[in-house]
Amino acid sequence: MPRNAESTAFRSALEVIRGVEPRVADAIGAELADQRESLKLIASENYASPATLLAMGNWFSDKYAEGTVGRRFYAGCQNVDTVEALAAEHARELFGATHAYVQPHSGIDANLVAFWAILADRVEAPALRRAEARHVNDLTEADWFALRRELGDQRMLGMSLDAGGHLTHGFRPNISGKMFDQRSYGTDPATGLVDYDRVAEIAREFRPLVLVAGYSAYPRKVNFRIMREIADSVGATFMVDMAHFAGLVAGKVFTGDFDPVPHAHIVTTTTHKSLRGPRGGLVLCGPELADQVDRGCPMVLGGPLPHVMAAKAVALAEARRPDFADYARQVVDNAQALAEGLLRRGAKLVTGGTDNHLVLIDVTGYGLTGRQAEQALLDSGIVTNRNAVPQDPNGAWYTSGIRVGTPALTTRGLGTAEMDTTAELIHTVLSQTSAGANPDGTASKAKYVLDPALADKISRQAGDLLGGFPLYPDVELG
Repeated sequence: MPRNAESTAFRSALEVIRGVEPRVADAIGAELADQRESLKLIASENYASPATLLAMGNWFSDKYAEGTVGRRFYAGCQNVDTVEALAAEHARELFGATHAYVQPHSGIDANLVAFWAILADRVEAPALRRAEARHVNDLTEADWFALRRELGDQRMLGMSLDAGGHLTHGFRPNISGKMFDQRSYGTDPATGLVDYDRVAEIAREFRPLVLVAGYSAYPRKVNFRIMREIADSVGATFMVDMAHFAGLVAGKVFTGDFDPVPHAHIVTTTTHKSLRGPRGGLVLCGPELADQVDRGCPMVLGGPLPHVMAAKAVALAEARRPDFADYARQVVDNAQALAEGLLRRGAKLVTGGTDNHLVLIDVTGYGLTGRQAEQALLDSGIVTNRNAVPQDPNGAWYTSGIRVGTPALTTRGLGTAEMDTTAELIHTVLSQTSAGANPDGTASKAKYVLDPALADKISRQAGDLLGGFPLYPDVELG
């Protein structure tokens, strides 16, 4: 895009919005200002390119397009077919997958498509064959009742939440936990690493239909070859949710046993996070599950979001460029530099370091809960999120950890030297924060004490650090 074209595009868009609802335009501008000024260490956030952002604001938003390319329930979808086919093509080429489905609106939608594709393949299809029926609508009431019971009586095995797993992998508060009888595998208490022998033991005992790998707060690689062997040994379908580390797979940082695509039956991901695209999801699979995956609509999805699929196509095209591999490698280098900087200053890290894009700090060593640490850092211009650690004594709300990640700061251009400075800022805040007390004098898990002058000082230092790495430098709104 020519220089100044980005400023013109975004400024013009805000002028149009301001003419209808100025408060929305103001909020959009304020969000850009906040993101420019904050040391963003949310492991699941990033900065999409101007091209990706602009691809979402267009006339594709006006289209209904249920179905798939060439097989729509609405007429007039030829242009939607073009962008959906492009997004799927880029996804296949980027990840080396046979089939890509780019309609899911989010990571949970991608997981739901995968779950129901597996159930349709492993449970529904055999039931149809037994009943000599072509479609579920052809089943008798008795056969349909039996199939519904069978669909709701299947088992899933995934990583526990406190070990770094995700809510959508079969946990009760999420719809996945209401669909499946779920069990969890954790990590070794001494090392914090996945114990593959223990996973195999649980799988033999539990006999799941679906074995799920993938994580949101596990700072190490997973050996997907071994996990596939475990799945095969018990007849389970092997699913990998790579939402967090998809960018590291796309950038060829994770290869061989650590690339899930050659080993899993089905792979899901978001398209933001380390992949640096729009908020959305996608599913990758082989030919065996392709037909079932393509039934995501109407199985669990409504109308696709064609404007977001257009943005996915742009972002996936960007990820196929050589410089994306450089970016992905720097994400890991930065995470390891951040981990090393924290360790040198006495921080306690889950697993003692990282192999990927995130670091999990056990803040009990600072005498804090995760919630206290999160808020103290936010007061100091450092945006993180609290997160459970293995066997967390404070539970999933207050937690004992802080999760930090490097995808966003790497996009801004920060390198390993800046990560060491970031480690110093984090350590200073946490070491100078103390737990507060409730009105009755008991220790609080939420209240904290931090000198406002120190918080202001750290905020200024964070701002100075970011000053050399402007965000969207060619975008000037006013």
